[in-house]
Amino acid sequence: MFASTSKITFAGAGVAALATSAANRQWYLERLSYAAIGPDKVNHLRHVEFFGDADGVRAHMRKHRDLIAPKFEAVEEALHSRLAGLGIAEWTTPTGGYFVNLDVLDGTASRVVQLAKEAGIALTPAGSAFPHGDDPDDRNIRLAPTFPVLEEVRAAMAGVAVCVELAALEALVRG
Repeated sequence: MFASTSKITFAGAGVAALATSAANRQWYLERLSYAAIGPDKVNHLRHVEFFGDADGVRAHMRKHRDLIAPKFEAVEEALHSRLAGLGIAEWTTPTGGYFVNLDVLDGTASRVVQLAKEAGIALTPAGSAFPHGDDPDDRNIRLAPTFPVLEEVRAAMAGVAVCVELAALEALVRG
């Protein structure tokens, strides 16, 4: 397991941790010599002073939850109200983290992203959750609702749901 405070403070400025078995630790250490690690001790100190202790991290993460939980609820509401039961999409309902994985009909994720772009909705590229962005089934879209304000998330997700429906209809008509 890997952990980092980068997403909860400043990207690249966090403290990272690795929890692993003894065998995996040995494997990792053997390969670590190939990496260039230049920890920024000043930022590490800033994190210690900012958080104080584990309770400080927990309190900060509760603030994150208060800010982003409504956005994830808006994603769930839009997807569920428009797409549930149609057999054209499935999605994760995370209890933590920063993304929702949306799986659409095979071969339509790129089209959904294209339609969304044409509608003025910015999405991550189709397949971005896969190594090298290569989703062999062209079905996965990673939704990242944490940055926009809540009303923008609601509007964008309503549009994304329509894009999923349209791409599915196009694919089904092509047969």
